[in-house]
Amino acid sequence: MTYFGDFNASHGPEKIGLRNLKAVHWNLEAPRLYEESLSRGESQLAHGGALVATTGSHTGRSPKDKFIVRDAGTEDEIWWENNGAITPEQFETLYQDFLSHADGRELFAQDLYGGADPAHRVQARVYTELAWHSLFIRNLLIRPERSSLADYVPDLTIIDLPSFQAEPHRHGCRSKTIIAIDFTRKIVLIGGSAYAGEMKKSVFTYLNYVLPGAGVMPMHCSANAALDAEGDSALFFGLSGTGKTTLSNDSSRQLLGDDEHGWSKDGIFNFEGGCYAKTIRLSRNAEPEIYATTERFGTVMENVVIDPLSRRPDFDDASLTENTRCAYPLDFIANASATGRAAHPKNIVMLTCDAFGVMPPIAKLTGAEAMYHFLSGYTAKVAGTERGLTAPEATFSTCFGAPFMPRHPSVYGNLLRDLIAHHDVDCWLVNTGWTGGGVGTGRRMPIRVTRRLLAAALDGSLSKAEFRRDPYFGFAVPAFVPGVEPHILQPVKTWVNKVAFADTATRLVTMFKDNFKRFEDHVDADVRAAEPVQVIAA
Repeated sequence: MTYFGDFNASHGPEKIGLRNLKAVHWNLEAPRLYEESLSRGESQLAHGGALVATTGSHTGRSPKDKFIVRDAGTEDEIWWENNGAITPEQFETLYQDFLSHADGRELFAQDLYGGADPAHRVQARVYTELAWHSLFIRNLLIRPERSSLADYVPDLTIIDLPSFQAEPHRHGCRSKTIIAIDFTRKIVLIGGSAYAGEMKKSVFTYLNYVLPGAGVMPMHCSANAALDAEGDSALFFGLSGTGKTTLSNDSSRQLLGDDEHGWSKDGIFNFEGGCYAKTIRLSRNAEPEIYATTERFGTVMENVVIDPLSRRPDFDDASLTENTRCAYPLDFIANASATGRAAHPKNIVMLTCDAFGVMPPIAKLTGAEAMYHFLSGYTAKVAGTERGLTAPEATFSTCFGAPFMPRHPSVYGNLLRDLIAHHDVDCWLVNTGWTGGGVGTGRRMPIRVTRRLLAAALDGSLSKAEFRRDPYFGFAVPAFVPGVEPHILQPVKTWVNKVAFADTATRLVTMFKDNFKRFEDHVDADVRAAEPVQVIAA
């Protein structure tokens, strides 16, 4: 076996069972990984210097192909309603087949950290078949000092082999694609998919499993912090398309990260060392900081269509997927935190893209209401984004990240509620979706309105405003905010057809109630009482 690069020679690939490899490229940095990827025909070079790769049939995650080993250690710990299970014997067969598949191959290995707080980080070693995958995960996780690599011993090992094809009857899965996690052995196996996001989300899933036991709240959220000496932070929860990357990237504040964070007794810390931003319809004017990263050496662009001659990207081209992405180190953003850590938050923002157009642009939540909406995780899919979707469709992804939650949502909800109460955090629900009607009749919530409302929330002035109770959802909505048209704060006033508004709002309230029935036995009475209570007849 031939080795290239720096690593701990006493803890090589044989420790995980990889014994017959042709070579391992250890901890290569961007220039070498560019050379390896381009020479192998894995990727192309874009105008400006980014590396561009396509992922074939898998242009997003495959949550139905993700499985956790069900053994004595996990039997009573995992939320099995939400997570697929395989037996230890099936995993062992899969594992041995992975090792055999790797025989004679060249692999790339990165020794990285998940977690900016040394007290709660995981040391994740990632073996990849593709060179561009190695650059991707190097961008997304935290890179140790090179001097520390000689002593690096992984806590978690990921083996990512896109060319491996799983066999359902042999491995206990449902297709040729598999993401299998053994929490006891601390091994993740990814096969049959070239979508690079599976690697980073596997680290997130692992942290979601181990951190609650240490009293740390793992969160699918972006975060930023004030630039002053106190540096209080703000958290932005939200599903894909709700704006958590865009809204947390504020030049007047310091960016901690755009996707995954932990909240411990010492404050907030980023799990990652990079960002994974959506690029579909990316605009230089609307999002200049993110756009600039697509023109830098070191950025990896996924499924972005580029001109075959000029090699310039076309961010409006969704012919490969709507889920086009770019992955870049956090320090590509000028106002990014160098430490990835900040003080306890003063504000939590839960983002929803309400395609029905009946939720206000902002609402203030009590602790019980915050837990209710955190467990609900509401947003809406829009017609045209998925095949066969012809009308807005409500989506409830608990904790704003159900696919990555191995434990029951009440574990995370109770942790969050206790932290909110202990640190006296203001909580807000923000609608970045539609107003004046649903999709097709209304308009998208103006970004200037959202930014103005968030600025007032984060500087503390909004919490002192006069509030009214929303007649359908029951939460507190500001009656007046300087610089914001008063009518937009009351959704019914933006609709021409008031009867249609009432019918639509009533329908969405019912969806909330029906969805929350599965959590009623796991929460206190005040959280159950926080569900929408319609006080106006439809």
